[in-house]
Amino acid sequence: MKNILLHVTGSISAFKACSLISLLTKKGFNVRVIATQDALQFVGKASFEGLSHNKLETGMFNNDDPIPHINLAQNWADLIISYPCSANTISRLAAGLADDLFGAVCLANNFQKPLLIAPAMNTQMFRHPATQENLKKLESWGAKILPCGEGEMACGTVGIGRLLEPSQVFEFIEKELDL
Repeated sequence: MKNILLHVTGSISAFKACSLISLLTKKGFNVRVIATQDALQFVGKASFEGLSHNKLETGMFNNDDPIPHINLAQNWADLIISYPCSANTISRLAAGLADDLFGAVCLANNFQKPLLIAPAMNTQMFRHPATQENLKKLESWGAKILPCGEGEMACGTVGIGRLLEPSQVFEFIEKELDL
């Protein structure tokens, strides 16, 4: 059984993380979820815990593990994925910030385990030079940047920036783990 550490950010598409968790657990993966407080505005704690069968992680100091960032990154996860990954999180990761659990996990991992980033945002936010440079920087460090879908956004515009569907992301995970 492979261990997947799933990070969920605040995005209208956060509900798709539930489908990904369900798909992964049905295929025999062990999933643990780190959710931002903004993500919890879209999907509740009970959904993440019920689907993953694991306690939700939300911060550095609200769990039983005194060093969760080290243990999750170096001892537990076989693969780390941020799905959906907001522009804010992409910027924070590219700056090397460790002011939350996921940022600390990424620094503690130091690209030793695969890190997949699945961007999800409005087209103009996705195309912004800062977002594009941050994605290139993360990729140059070793992150795998998943492609965005194109289509209608929650805001009503049409373009690139849609979150990939869970089945597509599952294929990237299997490929990354050579399954």
